[in-house]
Amino acid sequence: MLSSLQNFLSYRKRRSPFRSFWAVLHLDFPLLAGLLLLSGVGLLILYSASGQDLGMVGQQAVKLLLALFLMLMLAQVPPSLYRLWAPWLYSICLFMLVLVLGLGVISKGGQRWLNLGFFRFQPSEIMKLGLPLMLAWYFNGEELPPSFKCLSVAAVLILVPVLLVAKQPDLGTALMIAFGGVSVILLAGIPWWLIISGVSLIAVSFPFLWHLLHDYQKKRILTLFNPERDPLGTGYHIIQSKIAIGSGGLLGKGWMAATSSQLSFLPEHHTDFIFAVAGEELGFIGILLLLCLYFYILWRGLKITTMAQDTFSRLIAGSITLLFFISALVNMGMVCGLLPVVGVPLPLVSYGGTAMVTFFASFGIVMSVHANRKIN
Repeated sequence: MLSSLQNFLSYRKRRSPFRSFWAVLHLDFPLLAGLLLLSGVGLLILYSASGQDLGMVGQQAVKLLLALFLMLMLAQVPPSLYRLWAPWLYSICLFMLVLVLGLGVISKGGQRWLNLGFFRFQPSEIMKLGLPLMLAWYFNGEELPPSFKCLSVAAVLILVPVLLVAKQPDLGTALMIAFGGVSVILLAGIPWWLIISGVSLIAVSFPFLWHLLHDYQKKRILTLFNPERDPLGTGYHIIQSKIAIGSGGLLGKGWMAATSSQLSFLPEHHTDFIFAVAGEELGFIGILLLLCLYFYILWRGLKITTMAQDTFSRLIAGSITLLFFISALVNMGMVCGLLPVVGVPLPLVSYGGTAMVTFFASFGIVMSVHANRKIN
């Protein structure tokens, strides 16, 4: 009798109209709710940071609707098809990165965009998705943990796009692409001694890598340790962002009351440094809640990862989730003066279309993994 009642309640739970609605759409409601809430908060912060520019906020809202539609479409595609398409997407992204070096639009000191006439986009942002897909496809056909030969091939697959993006130059995006690839390797289960060896090798190679950096990149790293050495030059961004965050105090000055952005003391206040605007307006409590939103998305994404039905699905869902969260931490660390200024936007909050569409497209694949998960 008790067993029958438990089966009935379990059946009713599985057949809940609310659950069935989202299941039909192949969407995970908890993850979708977190993404929408974060995007909504981002629009409010952008409205204030842009000086109440409805045009800019409207453009971002249109891009958000496009991103949501793309996520919905990609959620309908089973992971097996993504596994089939992965090498092609990676190859197309590589071709576009090469194309950027010859025909790309130059803006703000970098040649990073392709102009198609009616819109322009950054192929490097798409590579953030293309590289993890490629590595997940490669490791899916190999025995895990990966052998030294597999890791060598993976290193080449990572290094080629990273060098192409660094050539633009765009060190921040290059580092994020590299981390997206490394996260797949970590999820594939390499031993700790190999991780420590890799970190040690990078540390030993740093003097050589230093000479490969552009002068402005070197200045940004040196400025991290002493922003006051050039307060009106390379140190200006960090000094102003720290002043803005510190002036917010515990509870903040209030929405649309940020003087640093309204009086144009804070550069790039609607893009890379929008977190400083949030800190000034919302205070410590507000940015703590914002950080909790990122942690919630991280938790939900990793939970979906643990339920993935195969190696490819697990690797791609996990790497997408980790890359999203690390991008947020890098931006926050950059704005707070804990990391060099590398031009990484705050996911789903900073103004910009390509990054937002790419992240939502990536989470569309995570939704697909959830829709095709293992059922216990």
